[in-house]
Amino acid sequence: MSLPAAPRFALFARGSLRIRLLAGTLFWIAASIAVAAWGLSSLFREHVATQFHAELKTHLDQLTAQLAVDGKGQATLAMPLSDPRLSLPYSGLYWQVDELPAEVDSASARTTLAGRLRSRSLWDSVLAVPPEAPADGEIHQHRLSGPGGSMLGMVERVIRVEEGSGGTEGSDAGRRTARAFRLIVAADEQLMREPVSRFDGALWLALGILAAGLVVAALVQVIVGLAPLRTLRAALGRVRDGDAQRLEGRFPAEIAPLVDEFNTVLAQNAEVVERARTQAGNLAHALKTPLSVLANAASGKHDELARLIVGQVDTAKRQVDYHLARAQVAAKRCLPGARTPLRASLEALLRTMRRIHAERQLELLLRPFADSLAFRGEEQDLQEILGNLLDNACKWARSRVEVAACATGDRLRITIDDDGQGIATSDRDAVFRRGVRADQQVPGSGLGLSIADDLAQLYAGELSLADSPLGGLRVVLSLPAAGSSSGRSAGGRPDPA
Repeated sequence: MSLPAAPRFALFARGSLRIRLLAGTLFWIAASIAVAAWGLSSLFREHVATQFHAELKTHLDQLTAQLAVDGKGQATLAMPLSDPRLSLPYSGLYWQVDELPAEVDSASARTTLAGRLRSRSLWDSVLAVPPEAPADGEIHQHRLSGPGGSMLGMVERVIRVEEGSGGTEGSDAGRRTARAFRLIVAADEQLMREPVSRFDGALWLALGILAAGLVVAALVQVIVGLAPLRTLRAALGRVRDGDAQRLEGRFPAEIAPLVDEFNTVLAQNAEVVERARTQAGNLAHALKTPLSVLANAASGKHDELARLIVGQVDTAKRQVDYHLARAQVAAKRCLPGARTPLRASLEALLRTMRRIHAERQLELLLRPFADSLAFRGEEQDLQEILGNLLDNACKWARSRVEVAACATGDRLRITIDDDGQGIATSDRDAVFRRGVRADQQVPGSGLGLSIADDLAQLYAGELSLADSPLGGLRVVLSLPAAGSSSGRSAGGRPDPA
């Protein structure tokens, strides 16, 4: 089972669980804060308005208690009202007494004597109230324009006072002519808006701090809550890079069953692969035995039939070896956790090539590269690929073969240059076909490049040919790179996870 390369870690990648969880949490935090702000502000505004009108009614009751008509028939107050603002010009709190006709109706209300008495705070202004007067004893609330264009909240009531009495109608003394008065108390609504505004400012500040705290708490909760997934991702990376054969680590109860199932699949996959390799080997041995018998039977004869049998047996052996190697690689590449350091394999192969081609005195040069470079696969498969490529280069080289390696992202790039005669561009595709040889004078089966190309493709690799700076052929091999066990990617760069 092959594992795909892990994507570069991002705290808030598009479509991530963090984004989904945070989006839902932040939406409900914002909605809750908005509803709480609206509800608390509305409740406080209603409370302030209730208190505002209650205070006006208190002043109205005081005004009602102190209103009297003296012996000269003039309306007067027995005592000044208690609030000092009523004596300060344009303070925002006012009272006024209008005299109404004795019989109040919609027609006579127009003859009302407005401002018969008024507070000093009104100075030379008179409150213009709606002409409709309430019934005796009722309290009405209105809004009207006051001094300086300010908007006032107002309460009013109509009472009747006997001439010469110090109280309202209903005294047990001899009944006299009663006069009707409209009593008005008003206050600037700014006195109500200012505390509401201050409260709203403090409320939004407090709720803003609360929202910020909730956002931080949600962020921490999401990051901490999803941390086991990052641990799981790191464990998968170790399996992919060849540092582990199974997922290891401590995981929460919600993830542990998934980890156990995945480890079970890995173990079963390894078992299936091993069984397949064993069966492939058994099949190869079963075929080689009768082939060897046929070859031995025809080895001492020189007729045409014997030569035909020997040739076909040799071809069959090569085909068996080829397909057996291919089947083994196809099985082994499915195993996660395989990792082969590149330097040791290349140095061993170059020593072997120096011995095989010792009579030609070739200069085999390995250019410097990072020790951390590693192939994500089996060592013998890497040696099979590189061995065929190096052997081919040594066969064609005149005096020099150079090998270089580097890492580009999650890929290994290995180049093998020789100073031979090279291969024409039109012939390069053909040499990858099995049994095709560029020059019949050079010994070989014509399977080297074909086997290397097939094995590379089984590892999702690529093999290409180009002109070499040395004058001959350049073979470029691309294979999957394995991460280093130190937690850094090939080439010494930090692991993005």
